[in-house]
Amino acid sequence: MENNAEEDYEELLQRHRKEKKELQGKLQALKKSASKGDKKRKKEVTEEIARLEAETIKRQEDEIAAFKSKNDMDDKSQNGDDISEDMENLAINGASQSQRISKAQKRRNRKTTQLKDRELRILEQDQTNLNGARHLETEEIKRLLKEKGLMICEIPSDGNCLYNAIIHRVKELDGKSPTLLELRSSTASFLRENRVDFLPYLSHPDTGNMLTESQYSEYCDQVADTTAWGGEIELRALSHVLKRPIEVIQAKGPAVVVGNEYESNGSSAVTLTYHRHMYGLGEHYNSVTQFKDENEDEFS
Repeated sequence: MENNAEEDYEELLQRHRKEKKELQGKLQALKKSASKGDKKRKKEVTEEIARLEAETIKRQEDEIAAFKSKNDMDDKSQNGDDISEDMENLAINGASQSQRISKAQKRRNRKTTQLKDRELRILEQDQTNLNGARHLETEEIKRLLKEKGLMICEIPSDGNCLYNAIIHRVKELDGKSPTLLELRSSTASFLRENRVDFLPYLSHPDTGNMLTESQYSEYCDQVADTTAWGGEIELRALSHVLKRPIEVIQAKGPAVVVGNEYESNGSSAVTLTYHRHMYGLGEHYNSVTQFKDENEDEFS
């Protein structure tokens, strides 16, 4: 009976994989059905795609849950049969024969459970991708940017994201920008020259105490010479280095603008996006670029 259960589960997984493949073909056909430039049709297609994907995920989750529930009951029934069988084996062949059958049964049970758990994890991840904090945050930032005629331009997460995001946006606005090394070096120099203004806002990560003079100097060295992540302190220093305001768009709360004093000099603000859930290792900054309908490429 256990072997049949394993075969049934494999067939279920194969059918789910086949359904996902067929769904992808159907989604591609839907995308092609949307004429380029027909925004209403594209919106309808996008909504239909989201509905079909969600329905497929939900149905397959329910089928696996139902299989698991039924199989658990079968296992209990099978275990009852096994007890009777083991008692007979014990009487006829001795305890060693019963022990061999019990271990084999446990191995088969483990294999079936592992297969079911793996498939459930895959489906749970699919659902998380649609409803998780990262996806919801990104969608809200996209909405806010669209109101400004902008969209996200993704920057690699390598510790330099703040600086590289600024470099990208400044180059888009001015046609030229400093290099990463130049920007980090200028930021560190400004921090050193204005120690009195910044030191009170920095504390040691282990003790919570304000940095000593030597620790502050080391902090500035890290800004200049390493891939240390930049935050609010560096943002304020960067606005002075660039002599222009920096606007940070985030999903929750109003946009943050640093360097307001430079708004009157005619320089455009450098707009960035701040993500709390973009990567598992922590916060992240992206740049922005002029808005382009993402469906133009998707459906063309």
